[in-house]
Amino acid sequence: MNTKTLIDHAVMNTTAEARKGLADRLFTVWFNRLVYAQIWEDPIVDIAALGLKPGATIVTIASGGCNALAYLATQPQAVHAIDLNGTHLAMLAHKRAALAHLSCYAEVLSYLGDANHRDNLSLYRQHIAPALDANSRAFWEQRNWLGQARYTYFSKNVYQQGLLGDFIGLSHRITRLLGGNLAKMREAKSAAEQRQLFDKHVSPLFDHGLVRWLCRQPMMLYSLGIPPSQFDALKRDAADGLHETFRERMRRLACDWPIHENCFAGQAFGRAYDTTRQSALPMYLQQAHYDTIRSNLDKLHSHHTTVTDFLQTQTAGSVDAYLFLDAQDWMDARQLTALWQEVSRTAAPAARVVFRTGGEVSPLESALPAHILQGWRTNAEKNLGYFKQDRSAIYGGLHLYERV
Repeated sequence: MNTKTLIDHAVMNTTAEARKGLADRLFTVWFNRLVYAQIWEDPIVDIAALGLKPGATIVTIASGGCNALAYLATQPQAVHAIDLNGTHLAMLAHKRAALAHLSCYAEVLSYLGDANHRDNLSLYRQHIAPALDANSRAFWEQRNWLGQARYTYFSKNVYQQGLLGDFIGLSHRITRLLGGNLAKMREAKSAAEQRQLFDKHVSPLFDHGLVRWLCRQPMMLYSLGIPPSQFDALKRDAADGLHETFRERMRRLACDWPIHENCFAGQAFGRAYDTTRQSALPMYLQQAHYDTIRSNLDKLHSHHTTVTDFLQTQTAGSVDAYLFLDAQDWMDARQLTALWQEVSRTAAPAARVVFRTGGEVSPLESALPAHILQGWRTNAEKNLGYFKQDRSAIYGGLHLYERV
């Protein structure tokens, strides 16, 4: 199936109300393109929560590809990266080709870290393009109305492209118009200064009438990959209004970790990675992991399908770790049950599952039949501990389920 069909089947699951059905349709149109140039889940937390060891078989949603590549640092047996959106698989293929075929770490860091040099155009043509599969190469070489091919994104900061990149850019412009300044957060030199700058330049924006109104509009959040069903979950948890929910999540991102050592904060507030600091880079671009990731690239396998359909092709007891990002927020009870039937069938004896939720509550306890749920255990206190470590800070909950 193509991307549009896969996304339609995933999202169009609750259309009893005409208004809700229209929202689903609008989201599927919006999401049928490059959304994430980089992923927004912290792989360091994933690896710790899953207890990943050499030789593991891992199933993950691909998204922007950063985390699937990071898991290769654990020397797995296989990483199966799955996505409904073929453009995300093209992004993963591009990053993989750069790691495999550029000459050295410095060249990879320049190409994928800065992603903002004109020399990258010739590197693409000489080294990346020949290594891409036909679908990925067709995506990157498709031209827009100005005659510019998509691979030129890597010569003008690819992380400012795609729906999320556009959304972050728009957010910077709106905040400046309203008297704030997200970029000011990058001036902080201490935790105290981070809090002061947030209180002065960012927090007051959420009291503005326009921002409060925008926070209530589901279409404004489509660029974050938030479908209508996830938006509804956010509203249920937002006792003081969605603007307060988003203010608190932005505060966590801005203040809970050293801002110059958080790659997610770098993109949100600076619109780029700081390639002069190893600690400011996403895990897959850190030099400490370069050799291991590069030597394990043959363990990475991409699949353009749903997770459920992929798992149906796998043998019983063959998967050690599952990473579902926030995909289950998209699912109704029927889809969740079908997915977890396959998870339970394919799970190894000590398998673990990690996922995020837009709201605070896991959907599994209310959606899964008892005979499936009783095969898994979770611990709210442990989940909260992992949630507090997740530097992306954009979710309401992080949940770990372990095979009983």
